[in-house]
Amino acid sequence: MSNKLIEVNNLKKSFGGLQAVDVESLVINDSELTSIIGPNGAGKTTFFDLISGFQSADSGKIIYKGKNISKLQPYQIARLGMIRTFQLTKVFDRMTVLENLLFSASSVKNDSLFRSLLSSNEQKNYEKDLNEQANKVMTELNISHMAESYARELSGGQKKLLELARSIIHKPEVLLLDEPLAGVNPKLAEDILNLIQKLSDDGIVIIMVEHNIEAVMQISDRVVVLAEGSLIADGTPNEIRNNPEVIEAYLGKDDE
Repeated sequence: MSNKLIEVNNLKKSFGGLQAVDVESLVINDSELTSIIGPNGAGKTTFFDLISGFQSADSGKIIYKGKNISKLQPYQIARLGMIRTFQLTKVFDRMTVLENLLFSASSVKNDSLFRSLLSSNEQKNYEKDLNEQANKVMTELNISHMAESYARELSGGQKKLLELARSIIHKPEVLLLDEPLAGVNPKLAEDILNLIQKLSDDGIVIIMVEHNIEAVMQISDRVVVLAEGSLIADGTPNEIRNNPEVIEAYLGKDDE
């Protein structure tokens, strides 16, 4: 049985005279893989920015597990279990893949303070645990062979995988994926799609913004459609595929 995980009420954000987001009501349940789609300029990434704390809403509420997170900073939201990736990957180019993961795993615990309180034995165990976590995630994502490669040497698709790895090493409850397939070759896109499905099957709640409609229809339990910042449709992939408002939003109105 599904439970409400995220509730959005009267969420609004405008830039100048442009209303980027105007979502009256949206509930994300804890057992669904939800995709958010819409034409360019629909407000999808801004919506992600608002619920993950990277931008402040003009008005409205975002409730996560019963707690109002509307005014929280991104790191506070991350510590509550909601992690996001970005359309343009944010990895540390001068670190190796393994170092990227170790840094991500430790930073969530306010690392410098946390580690300064540990004895040398505890410190060794802590570092051993971090290494085990990192190796487990690299194995899951099939990137162990890249452990010693610098992030700057990776292709765009490999950086997407690294960002995904950095996200799941936190063991999030909710993972917000902003265009995980953008700029990725078809073979790697298929691999990433399978990984996303597996993460969902393993119990992570996935909310994904993606332009690849066929991919969205293939793996989503539910599809939410935004147009000009507002929610115009919400349903199963089949319901969305045949929704006249959605077709009109993508193709434009027939003047006839």
